[in-house]
Amino acid sequence: MTQSEVKELSTKDLAEKITESKASLTKMKMGHKVSPIENPLKIRESRRTIARLKTELVKRQLAEAKK
Repeated sequence: MTQSEVKELSTKDLAEKITESKASLTKMKMGHKVSPIENPLKIRESRRTIARLKTELVKRQLAEAKK
């Protein structure tokens, strides 16, 4: 998910995506420990997507706090 796609989401959608992505990442990590997944770079990509989502959420919260 690119930064432009993240900016288009509503605040509620961001929070939902974060929890969904965290659950997916946990499943991927556990599955990778049991038997290696085909493309381990998906784990890195998932972590970075979560970071993008969290960054945008914090930006919005700070913008609301300033108002």
